[in-house]
Amino acid sequence: MSIIRSTVGTLAVALTLAMPAIAEVPAVASLAKDESDAAAVIAKFKEKDPGLAKVFAESAGYVVFPTVAKGGFGVGGARGKGYVYQHGRLIGRSTLTQLTVGLQAGGQAYSEVIFLKDAAALENFERGHLKLDAQASAVALTARASADLAYRDGVAIVTMPEGGLMYEASVGGQKLSFHPIAKGA
Repeated sequence: MSIIRSTVGTLAVALTLAMPAIAEVPAVASLAKDESDAAAVIAKFKEKDPGLAKVFAESAGYVVFPTVAKGGFGVGGARGKGYVYQHGRLIGRSTLTQLTVGLQAGGQAYSEVIFLKDAAALENFERGHLKLDAQASAVALTARASADLAYRDGVAIVTMPEGGLMYEASVGGQKLSFHPIAKGA
C-alpha cells in the first residue's frame, strides 16, 4: 500500500511540475475569443451577485480565470489561464499554478476572479510579486459575496464552482504569472 501511495504522490508532483512546460504551448484561440471567454465569466459573476459590478468598476485591476482545473490525491495541483484587466481594459494574460499537500482526493473545476484594489496591488501583480498562500482566502460566489469581500494586501479573491467533487484539508499556495499583451495586438 505504501508503494502505491508513494508512486501516486510522485506522479502527482511530476505532473504538477510539468504543467508550466505544457502551458507554454502556443494557444490557437485569438485575443477576441479570450476576451469573450473572460467577459462571459464576468457576466456570470455579476449576475450571481449584482454588487460585484461596483467592485469590478472600482478596482484598479482584476484577473479573470474562466476555468481553473484542480485535482489531487495526497498531493494536488491546479492550473488555469487568465486575463488581466486594468480599469476594464485587457492588458495581459496570466497563469495560475497551485500546489497543495495534505488530506485530499478528487477533482474539480472553478472560475476565479482576483481583484486588485489599487495601483500598488496591480503593480505588485505585474512585477510577479504576488503569491497567494494559505492565509489568502477566497470568498465563494453567492448572492452577497460582494458584501463579504475582504481585501488582504490589496487583493481579494472570489470563486465560482463549475463542477467536480473534491475533499480537501490541505495547505499550499498559488503562484501567478503576468504576460503583457503587445500594443496593437
